[in-house]
Amino acid sequence: MLVKRPHDYLPSELTPEPLYRRRRELLRAAAAGAILGAAGAAHAASGGLPKLPSTARSRFSSPEKPTEYKHVTRYNNFYEFGTDKTDPYQYAGRLKTRPWTVVVDGECAKPRTFGIEELLKLPLEERVYRLRCVEAWSMVVPWVGFELNALLKQVEPNGNAKFVEFTTALQPDTMPGVRLPVLDWPYVEGLRIDEAMHPLTILAVGLYGEALPNQNGAPVRLVVPWKYGFKSGKSIVRMRLVEKQPLTAWEKAAPHEYGFYSNVNPDVDHPRWSQKRERRIPEFFARRETVIFNGYGGQVAQLYAGMDLKKFF
Repeated sequence: MLVKRPHDYLPSELTPEPLYRRRRELLRAAAAGAILGAAGAAHAASGGLPKLPSTARSRFSSPEKPTEYKHVTRYNNFYEFGTDKTDPYQYAGRLKTRPWTVVVDGECAKPRTFGIEELLKLPLEERVYRLRCVEAWSMVVPWVGFELNALLKQVEPNGNAKFVEFTTALQPDTMPGVRLPVLDWPYVEGLRIDEAMHPLTILAVGLYGEALPNQNGAPVRLVVPWKYGFKSGKSIVRMRLVEKQPLTAWEKAAPHEYGFYSNVNPDVDHPRWSQKRERRIPEFFARRETVIFNGYGGQVAQLYAGMDLKKFF
């Protein structure tokens, strides 16, 4: 008899805890015909996307070789389209990305609504960042985007702005995954204001020199390279500057598994698996040592000076 230990399973074999704890709700949804099939079999396009203006490679870029486009765009977490890694590629083609606006409001002097065309006019650069996911897989992605601080400075945050809350689009007619009882939709994430203003934190509008594919969070997504990938909210429609720490989607769903900070830390295991090693997509058997802050410790460790990183995980 073959007995598998937690670290023997592939990430795609692991059912999210909120999902398996609500199995009866899931079965009722399936019986009602509400699961994924309503989206049809339309695939998100992997080619023919608009080219972005030529951009210089950022000084913050990783020297590592980027993961191939086909893997970056076909192996994703985007639960609004399903919980399997291939669901976003298969079902996100129907996501409506135009017209698109991003509201930035809350504790600021000049709240604004930005159209996606305005965002595309901001100075863009290519940033090759490592992406590390909590299920112990990683990629190296050549994002195209701009520093989030360039946008936040335009609304002039006030002294009460201690955090930024990010809200993802909710399109029930195009997102079959929101019919699953996995999370409390819409998806909400958050950063401390100094994390949001850090020059490593970007809003991405493309990858590999093209507009962002739907399955990767079109038309605009957050990228925070020293944190686990789920902190990088996709298809963002609102950023709210707030005084109190926002309750994020995964904190709300499973607070014992997902903390607010979610910094890559090999010394803090997920309750169901170790975070000490990772599998680089598309490698299958090889495992790499996980590096604190995903290798960006030299730039961000000072943000957490004096904090107990096992308590504030």
